[in-house]
Amino acid sequence: MSQNIFMDLKDAIMSFLEYLELEKNTSKLTVRNYRHYLNRFCLFCLSRVPPVKDTASITSDLVRSYRLFLTRYSDKNNLTLKRITQNYHLIALRALLRYLIRHDITVLSPEKVELGKAESRSLKFLDRSQVQRLLNMPEISTPQGLRDKAVMEVLFSTGLRVSELVKLNRESINLEQKEFGVIGKGGRHRVVFLSEGACYWLDKYLKDRKDNFKPLFIRYAGKKNKGEDRFGEGFRLNPRTIQRILEKYVLKARIPVKITPHGLRHSFATDLLSAGADLRSIQEMLGHKNISTTQIYTHLTNPQLREIHHKFHRSAT
Repeated sequence: MSQNIFMDLKDAIMSFLEYLELEKNTSKLTVRNYRHYLNRFCLFCLSRVPPVKDTASITSDLVRSYRLFLTRYSDKNNLTLKRITQNYHLIALRALLRYLIRHDITVLSPEKVELGKAESRSLKFLDRSQVQRLLNMPEISTPQGLRDKAVMEVLFSTGLRVSELVKLNRESINLEQKEFGVIGKGGRHRVVFLSEGACYWLDKYLKDRKDNFKPLFIRYAGKKNKGEDRFGEGFRLNPRTIQRILEKYVLKARIPVKITPHGLRHSFATDLLSAGADLRSIQEMLGHKNISTTQIYTHLTNPQLREIHHKFHRSAT
């Protein structure tokens, strides 16, 4: 007869987070997010009467109350949680339960944690003419403008995530081969490719640099770090700065779409699909683990469907 094994809830969460960091090599950002979501669940459990302190007390009724709590939650500024953010909390809880089951801890089945129906979100992307207009906005006679031009050319040429872009170092880029390797989500390696235009502007930007700093893209404004930073890590651009750069040129180009760095990634994918690239290849280039993630782009543009519509649909006269 199997014996039920339980665990203190705080200890279970700590053990799970350590597992993500040490065994799964999960990114620091993901671990931080999971810690935030699960700590909120833990605080919710401790606020119950009586307090829920161990994994054995996680029941379907408790999870239902937690879902209701997330739906009604508002912070000190009266900001509520979006449905997708509520689901992120529940996904983290599911992952915790799966981890505990694998370690023979008796706990509620993850399938009992139902996700709320997510709001449908339209993917924002630019067509080829809009991308071209955006890429022509930087003032390339200035160091910042030349850098911004190179940043946007690389984003559109490779479909990189902004987190992948900011980690790039000068030495990792092979302009002769027009390709380089990146480590994406889940520690998955892939090769990305540079267009002729991206290579040209990247080469021009690097030749204009007067430093020997390691990061590929650096800031020019702001305070200099105290002490010597001969590798230039303190000058490396961060994701928020890349987002601001894009916002600036979207506004300047008068593009009616609020595009983000991830929006350029969508634009890269839809541009490939529109030109006839197969879904499996696009999956590889984007670094998606599952092709189901890549299939969202088939809802946006499909040259075969467009051709069939043009051929067989007769407009009313």
